[in-house]
Amino acid sequence: QVQVAESGGGWVQPGGSLRLSCAASGRTVSTSNMGWFRQGPGKEREFVASRRSNGATYYGDSVKGRFTVSRDDAKNMLYLQMNSLKSEDTAVYYCAVALGSPISSYLRKVSTYDVWGQGTQVTVSS
Repeated sequence: QVQVAESGGGWVQPGGSLRLSCAASGRTVSTSNMGWFRQGPGKEREFVASRRSNGATYYGDSVKGRFTVSRDDAKNMLYLQMNSLKSEDTAVYYCAVALGSPISSYLRKVSTYDVWGQGTQVTVSS
């Protein structure tokens, strides 16, 4: 059974940084298409970033240049480094796994992903 679990959320001031971690079990991250999404208060779940099994990365327009998705194959972990955080980045952040082989444009869709973590809260405020 494939499972993922996020950690690393918390409170940070605007302009600060956080690194989120996603621990995977039942599947290796190196052979998986994985993504990060977020859901702010009263908002729909939004694409943040994804990393294909071949290493290609994709980012949402609102985080491009500030966030970086990476993985550690030895630890079977996926990470999201978030820099220059803004108040509008406040949300619950989710890690997800797509068990199939979606085309790149589908990696931005919530419906593409089959397995989701419980989420970790990120709050950006002064």
